[in-house]
Amino acid sequence: MDNSLTPVAIVTGFLLIYVVAVAVNLNTAVILLMFSLSPILMIWMVIRVLKAVFEPAHTFEEKWYEDQ
Repeated sequence: MDNSLTPVAIVTGFLLIYVVAVAVNLNTAVILLMFSLSPILMIWMVIRVLKAVFEPAHTFEEKWYEDQ
């Protein structure tokens, strides 16, 4: 897996675990802890994805809205 996709996979997995925890009525303290950690994980994911090195194959002028 690409290094920039690792935070996306981790945060997505955390979201799925959170949703399942709410659906099965897990302990309220665990749900609130997960809810409290979610903004931190989201900010971490956004920073890691925005700082990732990405080399586009085409310029904006070459593939403007991919309509060519």
